[in-house]
Amino acid sequence: MALVIPDVLEESCATRQALERLASKWRVLLIYALLAGPARHADLRRRVAGISQKMLTETLRDMEADGLVERRVLKERPPQHVEYALTALGKTLQEPLAAICAWALESGGAEQPQPHDQPG
Repeated sequence: MALVIPDVLEESCATRQALERLASKWRVLLIYALLAGPARHADLRRRVAGISQKMLTETLRDMEADGLVERRVLKERPPQHVEYALTALGKTLQEPLAAICAWALESGGAEQPQPHDQPG
């Protein structure tokens, strides 16, 4: 099978659109948090350091709209209990994200100086 290289510089490219949706650090961190299994809003807020209540709610709604997360109502009557879980589509991101983690560990997590950056 030949390697397909999309033209991610074109706005209409599906790969570019996917990258733009995943570019949010909160989305990636929430995917990691949900890889462990379903979680309630408060649990996610505790696990994902630095995320505000508003940003968590907005990000989960956007991820639900994109089909990455499903919202499950566990108890209808107040106080309502809701949990979030990755969909089958959301779970497919585990392998690509694991590859990025492996790359970060192998590269030392820091940028290596480029030849043109070194004094000559």
